[in-house]
Amino acid sequence: MSDTAQLASDAGSRDPAVGLRAVRALRMLVERLEALQVENAREQGWSWQEIAYCLEVSRQAVHKKYAGGRGLLRREK
Repeated sequence: MSDTAQLASDAGSRDPAVGLRAVRALRMLVERLEALQVENAREQGWSWQEIAYCLEVSRQAVHKKYAGGRGLLRREK
């Protein structure tokens, strides 16, 4: 079973410690995937509005999260 499939399985565990750890790991995975796809969209010329529409959030929310100096897309080079 893949790590992601195992996490999904663990998220439904009757043991709260196992379930909560899995939920945390899945949340971190989703954040990384979102950041990668936002970066991909921006590199392809998408506007903040187009990205926001797909994520079902406001343009301001996605811009604040990813465009600022401390945003997830800013990496030390």
